[in-house]
Amino acid sequence: MQYSEIRIRVRTQDVDTAGAIAGLVVPYGFYIEDYSDIEELAPQIAHIDLIEQELLERDRTHAVIHLYISPDENPAEAVSFLRERFDAAGISYTVQTDLVDEEDWATAWKKYYFPTKIGERLVICPSWESYAPAPGETVLTMDPGMAFGTGTHETTRLCIQLLEEAVTPGMDLLDIGTGSGILAIAALLFGARAAVGVDIDEVAVRVARENAKANGVGGRARFIAGDLAAKVDGVFPVVTANIVADVIIRLIPDLGRFLTEGGAFIASGIIDARERDVTSALEAAGYRVEKRCESGGWVALLARQA
Repeated sequence: MQYSEIRIRVRTQDVDTAGAIAGLVVPYGFYIEDYSDIEELAPQIAHIDLIEQELLERDRTHAVIHLYISPDENPAEAVSFLRERFDAAGISYTVQTDLVDEEDWATAWKKYYFPTKIGERLVICPSWESYAPAPGETVLTMDPGMAFGTGTHETTRLCIQLLEEAVTPGMDLLDIGTGSGILAIAALLFGARAAVGVDIDEVAVRVARENAKANGVGGRARFIAGDLAAKVDGVFPVVTANIVADVIIRLIPDLGRFLTEGGAFIASGIIDARERDVTSALEAAGYRVEKRCESGGWVALLARQA
């Protein structure tokens, strides 16, 4: 079976907006080639010695979005929609189309995922890669899929860095907006006793359960489908929320219901322009920001009761 491939070349500064537009066409059928930060990320890639020179020499001023349209859909309609939206957004672009076999595009994105070290100990490794951990390293197996969170995005990376410092052996964790379950699973691998993950998306909950089982922590992880922490009972020494600023702000007034006294609240998914809104909401609810991390225009905060 052959799919239509649409390749859209845009400037790297436009890739977030362009990717959001592409997601309106095929939410789970595209990937983005973006080499703008390859030098920054290279030292964090566990197999740095295996990175091909050809990758290091790629164009870093432009990104390419690859979309795949099924045979029963009209690629011309997709291209027309994309052109209209890109023009309206003022995005400079070029478009190419081609036909590819299903098995080719289904695995094409795999070459862009490497074992990647985050923080001091954790290595995120796709299942098709083999990796021998160095002393003190912990490997978390995570494949890109239909739920957000593979460890490659700044918001997840920042959250894991703060989580590594906050988790102590034997404690429990609540992860709100769990996505792929990566934060809950990382906490368990760091030594947490148990973790609860909540997501409004049923697909995310299913994927999170599968990921926890694949990492050998399925028996200590519980994933719930629901809005924020509405279905959660009990209190937790650490609560994580890697979502967006508006949802975090809505969550803050209820933190006291499930965060232990003196517990850590780790919030990520905050664009830098909204940081002050989040910190103001925390301060108004009686919390102080204890630590702040930033990368690529994203901010993560660790806060406790003042």
